[in-house]
Amino acid sequence: MKEQLYTIPVMDAYKEDCECPVCSMYNSLELKAIDFTMGPSYMEDDTRAVTDKVGFCNSHIKLLYENQNRLGLALMLKTHMDKTIVDLEKLSSSEKVSAPSLFKKKVEAGGVPSYIETVNHSCFICNRIEQTYKRYLITVFYLYKKESEFRDLFRTSKGLCTNHYADLYQMAPEQLSGDTLQSFITDLNKLYLDNMKRVRDDLEWFIDKFDYRYANEPWKNSQDALPRTIQKTNSVIIE
Repeated sequence: MKEQLYTIPVMDAYKEDCECPVCSMYNSLELKAIDFTMGPSYMEDDTRAVTDKVGFCNSHIKLLYENQNRLGLALMLKTHMDKTIVDLEKLSSSEKVSAPSLFKKKVEAGGVPSYIETVNHSCFICNRIEQTYKRYLITVFYLYKKESEFRDLFRTSKGLCTNHYADLYQMAPEQLSGDTLQSFITDLNKLYLDNMKRVRDDLEWFIDKFDYRYANEPWKNSQDALPRTIQKTNSVIIE
């Protein structure tokens, strides 16, 4: 079966007036994942089996809390804690801990440390987003290759944040080849650097405006330079 392409959400994101269309796509996926998790699905056994096992990352637990379905979140966290307690009781009671020896080859940590490492680096929301997010990026390459309208949108957009610039740069050789690949990389580099410089210049003027010598000068495009900079550097959209 042919994998799904998401041409409509990708085209819509590139038609937005935003500093990074990929941030917009990711943010949309994140909101949908939060709504799904805090909707009726949290009572379903298959969903709870996964959330009990993997839990949530620091970023998404805050968003889940802000969703206001406190009972749903409490139920999920309670059963997640139940599973964690049972698993760690079993592991900690059977594991023997000893000081390292200079004469023994160092081995990878297992048992309790390994379990906690896994839990601390897993998230139901991240996992739910990831597969569709990758398809969105694949769709960017598909549209760049096939649609002149999209190439125009891509080249005239306001660039990308550093994180999503890197994602597209790294994936490009897997999705494109020959002249199309070289054209994409050239466009991508120019798009990213030109717009980073644009926002950097806006930020510089924002800073200058705090100097009394520029107090009566116009703000130009710098009044929202700080939140736009944060999106460029950290992939965080501040409303």
